[in-house]
Amino acid sequence: MRLVYVFDAYCGWSHGFSGTLREVASRHPELPVEVVSGGLFTGPRRVPVREFGHVQGANARIAELTGAEFGEGYERLIADGSFVMDSEAAARGVAALRRAAPDLAAELVAALQRAFYLDGLSLSAPATYRKVAEEAGMDAETVVADIHAPEAHTAAAADFHRSAELGVTGFPTLLAVDGEQVATLARGHATADEVDRRLAALTATSPTH
Repeated sequence: MRLVYVFDAYCGWSHGFSGTLREVASRHPELPVEVVSGGLFTGPRRVPVREFGHVQGANARIAELTGAEFGEGYERLIADGSFVMDSEAAARGVAALRRAAPDLAAELVAALQRAFYLDGLSLSAPATYRKVAEEAGMDAETVVADIHAPEAHTAAAADFHRSAELGVTGFPTLLAVDGEQVATLARGHATADEVDRRLAALTATSPTH
């Protein structure tokens, strides 16, 4: 069995879920975590943030429920409403980070979301990935070069396809995947204890246990 975390780097609820994912992963080191970019802001949804009038209210709700922080840098970035959230660009960056350090994928995407939601760094800017990679002790130049490589475009498209294939309709979604069996452990918001209870119920009824 493994955990599959389907998220979007520009999704505030995914940012809010980072703490839960970190706790679940620490409680279950035996379960590998696969990170998949969902593609929230692509195509016609790739528009200036002012088009999404609910952002501030949603962020307040996320902060209240999860304790997630939204920093001054982020507030400045979105203040005039012109910033465009591009999930395809972010998914390419996630793919480059994941390729460089697959075992650190969950930690790296959490760091990426902090870079956006706290520091206000664009996830379309290669410098953001350089910063995250350097802070993780990775080869930052390789990561930045990989963002523009054909493999990153292919990986982003594959992630969006996998998200749809898994039947994910909202972000974040945490799944338990065991062979052909797929079970939802969390959607949107959940505590680590809630995920644990669902995981325990799942393993208790699994024919492999």
